[in-house]
Amino acid sequence: MTSTVLTQDEAQIRQLITAKETLMRTRDANGLVSRYAPEIVQYDLAPPLQHSGPAVLDPSGVRGWFATFDGPLDYEVRDLAVTAGEDVAFCTSLERLTATPLGSSESFTLWVRTTVGLRKFDGTWRITHEHSSTPFYMDGSFKAAVDLQP
Repeated sequence: MTSTVLTQDEAQIRQLITAKETLMRTRDANGLVSRYAPEIVQYDLAPPLQHSGPAVLDPSGVRGWFATFDGPLDYEVRDLAVTAGEDVAFCTSLERLTATPLGSSESFTLWVRTTVGLRKFDGTWRITHEHSSTPFYMDGSFKAAVDLQP
């Protein structure tokens, strides 16, 4: 494999991952789920412990989540690192959501850690695994460390 192919693959993957910023800001649920492969496995912040397949691919769940916010959403993908092989890749990043919960006058900012696994299908990269997490304090309180910033 030539470095040019790897460079093109990395560029395609970076575009796929960073497109999330615009898709979140515009609340494009269809666009968000279109990035996933049919066998997607997702470990998200919201229960249950694991989401997969049809549940993740149905944009109505994302639309329902968007409806819990008032006003604009701001989203940032930061420190994106991509490792790409011929047909398998993974990425890590820090991602920030700033939003105002419905009925609240105060917005919040939340940083999460995200790891994404991808496979190439017929020349197109699709997300097959997505894991987002927030650290917690290990002082016995087990509180989510939502005040952390990079």
